[in-house]
Amino acid sequence: MPTIIVSHLSKYYRVHQKEPGLVGSVKSLFARKYYDVKAVNDVSFEIEEGELVGFIGPNGAGKTTTLKTLSGLLYPTRGEVSVLGHIPWKREAVFQKQFALVMGQKNQLWWDLPAIESFILNKEIYEVPDEQYRMTLNELSELLEVQDLLKVQVRKLSLGERMKMELIAALIHSPRVLFLDEPTIGLDVVAQKKMRDFIKVYNLKYKSTIILTSHYMDDVKELCKRVIIIDKGKVLFDGQLAQIVRQFADHKILSVVLEKELSRKQVESLAKLGGVRELEFPKLVLEVPREHSNKVAAKLLSAYPVADLNIEEPAIEDIIREVFTGRDIS
Repeated sequence: MPTIIVSHLSKYYRVHQKEPGLVGSVKSLFARKYYDVKAVNDVSFEIEEGELVGFIGPNGAGKTTTLKTLSGLLYPTRGEVSVLGHIPWKREAVFQKQFALVMGQKNQLWWDLPAIESFILNKEIYEVPDEQYRMTLNELSELLEVQDLLKVQVRKLSLGERMKMELIAALIHSPRVLFLDEPTIGLDVVAQKKMRDFIKVYNLKYKSTIILTSHYMDDVKELCKRVIIIDKGKVLFDGQLAQIVRQFADHKILSVVLEKELSRKQVESLAKLGGVRELEFPKLVLEVPREHSNKVAAKLLSAYPVADLNIEEPAIEDIIREVFTGRDIS
C-alpha cells in the first residue's frame, strides 16, 4: 500500500470581495459579495515508501496548501487523503508521531534559548526514549556539522545554522514521512548544497518518504527523480523528471569561447546554424536542435575562431518554465 494516497483533493477558500472606499464599506455591511479561491482543485497522486518527490509550481500554485492538508493542519473541501494509513485531519497521536513538516519560512525553535532546549521539549512531546534521543541527536548533529552549536542561543545563529537546527528538531522523533516546504529558501549557495546533501543521505539511510517543495531547481534536479508539477491548484504533470527533460529539451546549448571577434559575414551566417542566444566577445551561445548539435559543433570548430566549446543540456529552470507556458505534456 502506498505511504501517501491523495484522491480528488480540493481546498476552496471563500473570500469577501469589498468595493473600495467608504461607500464600499457601508455596502458590505448589508450585502457582502463572496467568491471562491480554488487553492487546490481535484489533485490526485500516490507516493510509495522511501520516495523523494519534488512538488513544484509557481507561487500560489497550491503546494503549501496541499502539504498542510497532508499534515492535518487544514481540512479539505472535498476529496480523500491517507498518510501511513491515517486520515491526517483526525490528528491521531499515533499518526502525529510519524511525520514532520518543515517550513523554511516558519520557526519552531525558541529564539532566546539554545536549540538543544527545543530538542529536549520535542523529545518529551513525542515520547522519545532517552537512548534513542541521544543516538538520534548525535547522528543528526554530526551529519549537519553543528555539534558545537547546540548550546548557542538560536538568535545568535546564522540563517543556515538555524535551518539545520530546524531540521534536527523536526527529525528528533525519526518520522517516517517528511514534508519539506522550501527548506533551502534564503540560504547561500554553500548552505543550500549542504542541506541538499543531508536530505539525500537521510532519505537513503532511513528510507523516509519525503515530499519536497522548492523554487530552486538545483534542489529538484539533485534530489528528485520524480516530480509533481502543480499550477493553479491542478496537477499538470506527475512522472519522472527525466521524462520532462526529454520531452521539452528538444535542443542543446552550445557555449563557445572565441579567440577573436567575428566578421560581419560570420555573424550573419550564425543564424543558419541555430538560434543565437548571446554574442558578446569572447562569448557565443547558440541554441540548436538536439539531433544537429554535433554537426553544428563541427562546423563551428572548422569555420570559426573557436578557443573552447561545450555542448550542454538546457537548464532545468528553462524546461519547467516551458511547462508553465502551456505546452502539451500529456
